Amino acid sequence: MNMDDDDHYQSGYDDHYQNSFPKDFGYAPFDGETEGSMDPLAGEQKPRILLMGLRRSGKSSIQKVVFHKMSPNETLFLESTNKIIKDDISNSSFVQFQIWDFPGQIDFFDPTFDSDMIFGGCGALVFVIDAQDDYMEALNKLHATVTKANKVNQAIKFEVFIHKVDGLSDDCKMETQRDIHTRANDDLADAGCDQIHLSFHLTSIYDHSIFEAFSKVVQKLIPQLPTLENLLNILISNSAIEKAFLFDVVSKIYIATDSSPVDMQSYELCCDMIDVVIDVSCIYGLREDLEAAAFDNQSSSLIKLNNGTILYLREVNKFLALVCILREDNFDRQGVIDYNFLCFRKAIQQVFELRNKALAATNMTNHSSSPVSTSETSNAPTVSQTGTIGQNGTVVIAQS
Repeated sequence: MNMDDDDHYQSGYDDHYQNSFPKDFGYAPFDGETEGSMDPLAGEQKPRILLMGLRRSGKSSIQKVVFHKMSPNETLFLESTNKIIKDDISNSSFVQFQIWDFPGQIDFFDPTFDSDMIFGGCGALVFVIDAQDDYMEALNKLHATVTKANKVNQAIKFEVFIHKVDGLSDDCKMETQRDIHTRANDDLADAGCDQIHLSFHLTSIYDHSIFEAFSKVVQKLIPQLPTLENLLNILISNSAIEKAFLFDVVSKIYIATDSSPVDMQSYELCCDMIDVVIDVSCIYGLREDLEAAAFDNQSSSLIKLNNGTILYLREVNKFLALVCILREDNFDRQGVIDYNFLCFRKAIQQVFELRNKALAATNMTNHSSSPVSTSETSNAPTVSQTGTIGQNGTVVIAQS
């Protein structure tokens, strides 16, 4: 196969996803739902993620690498941002939100800057600091930014990306993070803003740290997260699985994982597995219809590593994949694992169906498109090891 053919397949895959992803934050319909059904969340305001920082700190590069599959080396040719760039991720990702990339020279105290409009509908604010540069000016800008934003919207999640750490030694990374963490929090304490919480992440576009950091940011915008984590915990405990991730296939952001600590090497293996599945499917998996997605309801993969570890991928829906890590010795009862996965997938479907129904009912009552504060942990399906999935919404998990 020549490169032109390969590009054509990849182009068809990207175009398909650009045209088929859902347009709301209520998540996509699952297989079996009618595509012509009315969208209960049409018009619901998508949460916004604001990318801020000084000029040349790497904001645009992060956005292009994570959400537009740009090679890190290609970002060297990006021009500096000189205006606010709004990117609707709902066309290229399972999770629905917008990213606003702000130029570094923006002045929050300019009378023309509408703070209420910018920060009012913001879900998270990501401030990028260049770790290889003198970051004192960046810390001053960070302080001014978060204090201004917190006055407008106290619900904003503040995330600090200590970026470009690929050029630093491990000791230097830790020292830089400790110094920035201390200075930033001391500045807030001196200003009487102790209630503002900052989360810090060491990131680089040349490894998977930027994907892992953005996963943490996106998870805070998903109200169903506790339910998803609970379902994953029950799945792995009854299937002898060591680690499980629920991935957004396109961006490789994991929207949930079990409660065990995330090992970066394991996360990288899972990301690489998704790339392999997509690449092989683009080349060999497509049928006559070149517009068909490379990842569909028949997608699955099993990779055995030479250290006795197995990577197992299953399709949850056409936007999500469950990627599990387990020992080869524990895979001898694959039927139990597959059965538990089917129960897990059906429970995931019920979680998002309940959210859609709750929001649709509220929208009809209030004639408003405002997001509804709903506790998915109370409305989600009850997970039981003795029930069956059906009218009562319980899920049976077989013991491995």
